[in-house]
Parts: sequence; C-alpha cells; structure tokens
Amino acid sequence: MTQPPRSSAPPTAGSGLPARPIVPAQPGALPRPAVPAQVTRPAPVQPPARRTAFDEGAERLRAAATTEPGRLRVIGAVLALLVVAFGAVAAWQSGERAAAADDVLHGSQPLSSGAASIYRSLADANTTVSSGFLAGGQETPETRDRYEKDISRAAAGLVTAAAKSEPDSPAAKSIAKLNRLLPEYKGLVERARVYNRQGYPVGGAYLRYANEKMQQDMLPAAEDLYTKENQRLAADYGDATPYPWAAIALGVLALGALAWAQRREYRRTNRVLSHGLVAATAAATVVLLWLVVGHTVARAELHASDEHGIRSLNVLHSAQIAALKARGNENLGLVARGAETVTVDGTVYDAYYHAFDQELAELGGSLKRAGSLADDPTGARPVTAATRNMAEWKKRHADAHREDDSGDYQQALAMVIGAKGTTGECFDGVDENLNRAIGHEQAEFERAAGDGRDAMTGLPAGAAALGVLGAAGAVLGIGRRLSEYR
Repeated sequence: MTQPPRSSAPPTAGSGLPARPIVPAQPGALPRPAVPAQVTRPAPVQPPARRTAFDEGAERLRAAATTEPGRLRVIGAVLALLVVAFGAVAAWQSGERAAAADDVLHGSQPLSSGAASIYRSLADANTTVSSGFLAGGQETPETRDRYEKDISRAAAGLVTAAAKSEPDSPAAKSIAKLNRLLPEYKGLVERARVYNRQGYPVGGAYLRYANEKMQQDMLPAAEDLYTKENQRLAADYGDATPYPWAAIALGVLALGALAWAQRREYRRTNRVLSHGLVAATAAATVVLLWLVVGHTVARAELHASDEHGIRSLNVLHSAQIAALKARGNENLGLVARGAETVTVDGTVYDAYYHAFDQELAELGGSLKRAGSLADDPTGARPVTAATRNMAEWKKRHADAHREDDSGDYQQALAMVIGAKGTTGECFDGVDENLNRAIGHEQAEFERAAGDGRDAMTGLPAGAAALGVLGAAGAVLGIGRRLSEYR
C-alpha cells in the first residue's frame, strides 16, 4: 500500500479525507457577547504642593546668604532691628519709670499728705471743741474760728481725695463714710454747745457722744484712708525705682552685634572704620549710658526722698496725731468729771486720763524715732523742742490731775485752759514745733523726689530718637559696602 510522503502538503477539500460537519445555528440561542478589551487609565498627576510665602522667603534668604551681598543685607537688617528694638524698649521702660516718679511727686505723696491732713483736722477739731466746751459760755471767737477752719479743711480734703480716687476703691469707701459722718458729728457738737451755754449738764453727754463718734468711727476711717494712700505711694515708688534690665540687656546685645559687624568688615576689607556703623555704635552707646546713669541717679534720689522725707513725715504725722488725741482726752477728762472709767488689770482708772497717758507715751516714742531720722540740724531742732514741750506738758498735767482728784476742779481747769502756765501752752508748743518739722521734711522730700524725676527728663524721647538714628546709621553703613558690588 502506497503511503504519501511525510513532507507532502496537507490534504485539501477535494482530497479523500472527510470534511468537518457544519453545525447549523440553533434556534433561540443568543450570540455570546464579545469581551471588550480592558483599558488601562494613566494615574492622575498630582499638582505640586503650593509653597507658602514664608517658605519662599526662607529659601531666598538661604540662597542670598550664600553670597556676600546677601549676607550683608541680612547683617544690616539684623543690626537695624536690634538698634530699633533697643531704642523702643529703652523709651518704653524709662517712660514708665518717669511717669511713676512724677506720680510720687505730684500724685500719691500729696494724696498721702492730704489724708494725714484730714486726720489732723478732724482730731484738732475734736480737741478744739472740747477746749471751748470747758470755757462754757466764755468760749473765745478764736476757738470757734479754729474749729470751723478744721472742719472746712477736712471737708475740702475729702473733696480732693474723692476726685482722685477710683469709684470702687477702698479709699473711696472710707471717703464716703467720712462724708456721711461729718455732718452727724457737727450736729452733735452744736447741740452740746447749745446746752452748755444754757448750763444744762446734758451738754456734756452730747459732747462725749460726739467724741465717741469721732474716736470710734471717724478717726479710724481717716486712718484707713491714710493707710490706703500710703500703699499707693509705696506702689509708685516700686514702679519708679527698678532698673530697666530688659532695655539694658538689649543695649549690650546691640553694641556687641555692631562691634562684631565692624570687626568682620575690617577682616574682609581691611577698612578700619565704617562711618554709618560708627554712628550707630555711638548712638547706642549714648542711649545705654544715659539709661544707666539716669536711672542710677533717679533711684538714689528717690530712695533719699523716701528715707529722709517720707519716713520722717510718717513718724511726725503719728506724733502730731498722738498729741492731738492726748489733748482731747485731757480736756474730756475734765468734762466727764470721772463719769467714764476703765478697768486695767483689776485697777479702775478714769477712761480719759488713762487714754491721755497712752497717747503721751505714743507721742514720746514717735518723737524719739523722728529725732533718729532727722539728718540735719534744721530738722532735728524742732523735734528736740517738741520733746521738751512734751516733758513739761506731762509734768503740768500731773499737777492738774492731782488738783482735780483733790476736788479743786476750778484750779485744775485753770491749769489746763488758763491764761498762763497751762498744759495748753505745752500742747501748742508741741504742735507748732511738729508743724515746723513737717514743713522741713516735706521740702526735703520734694527736693529729692524732684531731682529723681528730673534725672529721667527727656530720656524716653531721646532714646527713641537715637534708636531710629542708630538704625539708619547701621543701614547706611552696610549699604555703603553693598554699593561696591553693583
């Protein structure tokens, strides 16, 4: 059997091999859908992150710092900023301290002195009215006039204090209380005078009631006002005396930066001086020296005004108040005639004479402290004279008290409010000498506090102006060097 060779072509349709049967289309069969080719989409392109102005500026600064002109621009900007900041902080801190020093001189100290004057006026009015009461129907016009002037001074002082105090402050509350009590006190005094002139003993009761209102309500309120004003004065001293350390630190930093910039320029260019940088250094040096010297002088003078003025004034005010209260108790001891007593350690004393002894002891202690604080003969002499007057007063009072205890009321009265050789003369001597000492210490305070305030005169404006000039000099000095690169 003959077989076809392997390399022959495949059989065709007309060859002897059977053909694949054709399958006819089946009814009802759906054609298979063609599977579409899967399309691959490109990934979305993310936009570049937007850069902030700060980032761009930082990059430019870094790029500029790699070149000498760029570094010079940075140095110039830093120097100008330091000098301007130094001038601004120096002006701010020195301005605050100058304002506080001015408040010490023209604000809080006059208010403190005014509060002490209110206290003295009230105490003197109480003392004066008791002296007039002892004179009975023969009250002198001088005594009446002195009482009216004391009341008027106290009322005027309250008006001034109210105008310069905060509406809801503790001082304002004390002022309101005194304004309410003052008319009540005057009414009681007038009733006591009317009954006393008519010879009715009830006048003494009204006077003791008025004195009780003064001692227990009015004088404590006046003392509280004085304490509050002294606290304000101490706060002003605290604001005026500290060194401006922030400004001094900035001044030293600015001078150090200017010195470094000039040394850098000398090492790179062999130039000894840059006029602009030298001018900036001179301006910063002047401000720093002015700041340090001015505040040193101001601190010294303000401390002197406190030590040799305010402290002495406080002690002298205490002494004068003690003298006034002692005189009032001495008078009321004769008015009451033993009607008021107090028991101390089981021993019964006349209430007013016992209070007199306590106030006179307080007066002696205050005069001793005032003498130790007096730093010159002009201030020491009136204190010494007041001490002598107090010693004589104590001796005469003991004599008058002895006469009163023995039943000789008229003799005791003559020794207290008589024409000559009385305790009233000693009290007047104490009061007059204390007024002289207070006037001297007030003048010492005003001189020292004024010198302290004047030491900072012009410093805020001068520091600001020199700071601006120094910054301009630094910019011009660096700009001169930059011009060589153009």
